[in-house]
Amino acid sequence: MPLVVVAIIILLAMGVGLLSLGFNSRIYTLRNASDIKARCAADAGLTMALFEMNEKLKVKPWNDSTLPYAENVKLPHYDATCSYKVINSSAGVYIVQSFGKSGNANRGVVATIKLQSGFSHAILTEEQLVLKSNTIVDGYNSANPKDKEFVVDIGSQSNANDSVVLNMGVVVKGDVFVATGADLDDAIKGAGTVTGSKYTSTPEPLPPVTAPVLPARPAINLTGQTLSLTTADSGSYPEIYLRQLVVTEGKGKEEVTTTTPSIIEVSGGDVVLHLTGDIQLENSCEIIVKEDASLTIYTDGNIHTRNSSSISTENPPEEATSIQIYTTGQDKQFIDIKAKSAFTGTIYAPEDDVVLYAKGDAYGSVVAKSFNYMAGGNFYFDEALRENVSVDDDAVIFVVNRWYESGPKFSADIQSLEMVSLLEADPVK
Repeated sequence: MPLVVVAIIILLAMGVGLLSLGFNSRIYTLRNASDIKARCAADAGLTMALFEMNEKLKVKPWNDSTLPYAENVKLPHYDATCSYKVINSSAGVYIVQSFGKSGNANRGVVATIKLQSGFSHAILTEEQLVLKSNTIVDGYNSANPKDKEFVVDIGSQSNANDSVVLNMGVVVKGDVFVATGADLDDAIKGAGTVTGSKYTSTPEPLPPVTAPVLPARPAINLTGQTLSLTTADSGSYPEIYLRQLVVTEGKGKEEVTTTTPSIIEVSGGDVVLHLTGDIQLENSCEIIVKEDASLTIYTDGNIHTRNSSSISTENPPEEATSIQIYTTGQDKQFIDIKAKSAFTGTIYAPEDDVVLYAKGDAYGSVVAKSFNYMAGGNFYFDEALRENVSVDDDAVIFVVNRWYESGPKFSADIQSLEMVSLLEADPVK
């Protein structure tokens, strides 16, 4: 009998121990689950704040007198809430504080956000990118000619086979990337050379661009004429159509035919055009941007340049912003750009096909649905496009620059220059 009692006591002790262990494990699991939910909610708040900041960017001119702020936002289909706040620090850096709460768990994150240019890459496509044989892709910096160390990359946001085609003799002095899920050997094809890395990357957002409201102007139709456009001529035009004038004189063996191309000269400041229709340049016609000017085109239609026609700057290479082209139409568009010598400029057409042909080199950056580079020279990325970014630029977005876990409360100390310097200097965790 005593042995039975002892056995029962031992079993009871073991049962109570196991019960206590199971109960504590359950409590630990619940706490961990709450911590994970709170942390995810904090990240969700950061995402919401970032979204609101990018929505604010769509309203021109930029106004940061009020910045995103919310408390105890209930997340749909999720047992947690988040609170977030965006502040403009004393160092001029935007900082996001976000906190998540689930049950008794509270977690926080803090991040600095920065503007990212729509032209952060030399060439970026949604689908196929093709470089002709013997093209060299390199960089320069129009804002700092002494800069000789360039970060250059080209890539496609597709993971299909042949997303990037580097023909014989192509040399990319930088990196080449394709979308996550791609087989690098199948997605990046051709006999070209890449001096940097080949890698996969998560596709980045390419925001649509909206044309500014400009005064209505009549269509430009020229035949054998030269027209000068200045800042005062900025406006919304139905179309631009340039033709050459063909004159035949004499008869028989004495017959002489002369042609006079139409030319648009852009001079005297920044000229901004919104084309609701097409731009067409017949043989030998030109749009020339003078040294003292820049040209920005928002087009709802196509751009088509025929043999020996040209859209170019007077003395390239210059700042890539000398010519800026944005597609803004609702329907599918096609951009065919030719230049009689070099081409200096940017093309932003993420939903449209772009073909660029220049008898010389190209300087700037291209974003397109598909891009075919058929120029007679090389392609040089202007690194100033990535470095000099403003809230008033087109196609810019806010992105997370640095990210840290933080305490579970809003803190005014986060605005200090020391904290901003820490966030900016250290790598993302």
